Amino acid sequence: MTSDAIARPPEAEAGAGPVRGGTAGRGRWAGPYAVAGGLFLVYLVLSVGRFRRMEWASWDLGIFEQAIRAYAHLQVPVADLKGPGANILGDHFSPIIALIAPVYRVFPGPITLLVAQAALFALSAVPVTRAAERLLGRPRGLALGIAYGLSWGIQRAVEFDFHEIAFAVPLLAFSLEALLDRRWRAALLWGVPLLFVKEDLGFTLAALAVVVAWRAMPTDRRAAWTALGVAAGATVFAVLVFTVFIPAFATAGYGYWDKIDGAGPFAGLGTKLETLAWVLIPTSGLLALRSPLLLVAAPTLGWRFLSGDDHYWSTDWHYSAVLMPVVTLALVDAIDTVRRGERPWLRSYALQLPTAVLAAGLALSATSLPTEKLAQARTYEKPARVTAVEELLARIPDGATVEADTGPLTRLTSRCRVLWIGGSKGVVPDWITIDNSSKWAGEDPTGYAHQLHPGTRFTLVGEAEGVVLMRRE
Repeated sequence: MTSDAIARPPEAEAGAGPVRGGTAGRGRWAGPYAVAGGLFLVYLVLSVGRFRRMEWASWDLGIFEQAIRAYAHLQVPVADLKGPGANILGDHFSPIIALIAPVYRVFPGPITLLVAQAALFALSAVPVTRAAERLLGRPRGLALGIAYGLSWGIQRAVEFDFHEIAFAVPLLAFSLEALLDRRWRAALLWGVPLLFVKEDLGFTLAALAVVVAWRAMPTDRRAAWTALGVAAGATVFAVLVFTVFIPAFATAGYGYWDKIDGAGPFAGLGTKLETLAWVLIPTSGLLALRSPLLLVAAPTLGWRFLSGDDHYWSTDWHYSAVLMPVVTLALVDAIDTVRRGERPWLRSYALQLPTAVLAAGLALSATSLPTEKLAQARTYEKPARVTAVEELLARIPDGATVEADTGPLTRLTSRCRVLWIGGSKGVVPDWITIDNSSKWAGEDPTGYAHQLHPGTRFTLVGEAEGVVLMRRE
């Protein structure tokens, strides 16, 4: 590794260095925000369009809306979809989502969460692009900023509901930008809120602080020791969250210990290696491996690959979003180091990577990632099926207790108490609504309702496009 004490080359070398003064300087600083603005619109079209089409494969948006709705009304963050009266802090430790509550109070509804997530992901492109421009020059910086925004990990997260990690992505990006700029204190301060995003991110903060200490030690020992103190404190805090905080809000301890079932690192090895390849090759051409910043990704990859749950091993869902700013800024750091090295072939390879990574991102975006839907007319349309379902669900009065499955629930969580179908745990709902298009509940859904709640009769009120609505007599 090249020491931070080595001086930067002149601005003319490899097009690096800031452009100062006049309209050129203003243009440089406008670039990252222009990238972020464009990405925000892309993310918004994808996520809101998916909501309008009712294309949900998860209950997560409903769960987070219930918690944020409670925060917005200064109530305990209960998510009834996890079980009647379940405190969301007993599931995952994510108090940071309360920051959305004031906006939700003014604009209640699931779309508020999707807009907030799109804004947070887009915001993360500002420090990524800015750091790349500062170290590698404007053309390469903009290329990497756009490539980052279109990276598969971010796109998968945009496509898959709302999740608390939307806060972690910009926090990591701003922290690593400060680290690359040798602003040690700022790097740590940007990282500390990770403790309140999700329980595992305390270990990510610890890894981040260790990298800060590594980089600061040659020139600022005081900052290095402070960073090591933060690493130790973050580790202790994370352990307390798992063993004390979450169990204090839960009914039966931390509910995800069973995800680690001793399967070991070699279970699903092919899938894990494929995920690693996706993390490192299209995003960095493997060059990110030359930067210590990549160590910040180790805790996330560690818990995912040690888990016995195969959902964590692949490139699906939202789990890789937090890796994208780490890998991209590790690439920036590696290019900055390699281009000042003595191996011409490696220097040439490094300087071509921003263009190559952007080309890979654009190619994947046009063929196999969610952004390919931007060219499809149906992305901008609201199907007649959805309108019919919404008209049916409008018959449920505000404040009613409803038992629902994935399809209808996001249309109800902003105005009703919604329980998961079959998970009401003794609470008898006023209404039951399910998507029975596949007849999974049988030909007579009222019979299924009676099985769920013996001794209670439900009447079929209506049906629309496979979604049935039943009312308790």
